[in-house]
Amino acid sequence: MNSLSQLARRLMALDDKIVACMRCGLCQAVCPMFGASGYEADVARGKLALINNLAHEMIQDPEAVADKLGRCLLCGSCQASCPPGVHIMDIFVEAREVVNAYLGLHPVKKMVFRTLLPKPGLFNFAMRVGATMQGCVFRKSKDAQGTVCAPMLDFMLGDRHMRPLAKKPLHARYGSISEARRPGGLRVAFYPGCMGDKMYVDMAEACLKVLRHHEVAVFMPAGLACCGIPALSSGDADGMLRQMQVNLDLLNPVAFDYLVTPCGSCTATIKEYWPRYASRLDEAAAERAARVAAKTMDINAFLVDVLKVQAVEPAANATKVTFHDSCHLKKSLGISSQPRTLIGANSAYTLQEMAEADRCCGCGGSFNLFHYDYSRKIGQRKRDNVAASGAEVVATGCPACMMQLEDVLSHNQDNVRVKHPIEIYAESL
Repeated sequence: MNSLSQLARRLMALDDKIVACMRCGLCQAVCPMFGASGYEADVARGKLALINNLAHEMIQDPEAVADKLGRCLLCGSCQASCPPGVHIMDIFVEAREVVNAYLGLHPVKKMVFRTLLPKPGLFNFAMRVGATMQGCVFRKSKDAQGTVCAPMLDFMLGDRHMRPLAKKPLHARYGSISEARRPGGLRVAFYPGCMGDKMYVDMAEACLKVLRHHEVAVFMPAGLACCGIPALSSGDADGMLRQMQVNLDLLNPVAFDYLVTPCGSCTATIKEYWPRYASRLDEAAAERAARVAAKTMDINAFLVDVLKVQAVEPAANATKVTFHDSCHLKKSLGISSQPRTLIGANSAYTLQEMAEADRCCGCGGSFNLFHYDYSRKIGQRKRDNVAASGAEVVATGCPACMMQLEDVLSHNQDNVRVKHPIEIYAESL
């Protein structure tokens, strides 16, 4: 009875948040999912109408409700364009949690989010085994992006082209880093994120190179866990809290000026969701999460806003690079000019803006896994804009977006390389 009362209270709280929606439909013009499907139910307005009647709909067909709520990339485009400022992303995330509480979390998701990801040692071991065995399953795609594909796993992965797992992840290369602060200098905690640690290791190493070039002391403890956004996006707040707790225990006893990450999704999660959800643990956790969140910065913003890195004049024969604004970086954090400045700090590159630079690329984390057909369709529009720019390189500040761009560019056999702005800047040092 207590759980039913709690569910009723949460449904009422959602109703209070939805009431500001005017049903104006401006979300329709910016929604990448609606652009791909054409279904009104895929627009924020349609989903809010569903959530407004959530209790009845869950009783009627809870699996259908879960499916409809899952057909969203959580890109935030609707929220950024909403005239009355409805906190649509918060509503969608909480609605997914309510539905999962009613249905029960899928056993595979429960194993991943509550057992594997909160135990970095176990997760790292599983990924090391996967990296060793991947040669038996994957074959090279023979493209400019250096991706691999797995035709025998199409039934599970789709016809996906992706970056292979690093043979030696970042944590295995460096272990625990705890550099002493230089006199008058800064000390940062470096949070590489799961993909920076296990797939885009070159990008994470470029971050370390840049920080050391600027004489910034680095603290990177061994045993960092996932930031928790995959679990939270799937409606599993409990799994996210377990992962967050691991990270808070590692980060809080140590003194640092900033926590920097090269992943827009990780940055937004730590800054926005950690303080909001940590109170579910206890008051001490809420205070620790708030302290960490206040110090967290995207690495592009840290280099430009704190270290004052500036753009220079491009060389006459500079390589053309275009930039994709990742959704969490621009729409959640408001960071857009800093990555462009960082690219401009290397005279060997010149920025060529693409059309719709801030339109979602179609990854959406787990959305890419469960709705790969729509993900590819949305990604194709981004690829077309990249190709039309005439750039030889496309840069973005989120490893998930890098993975999506590599996939769609590979499928189109485009001779365009994908890089993080930090890699472009690091090349100039």
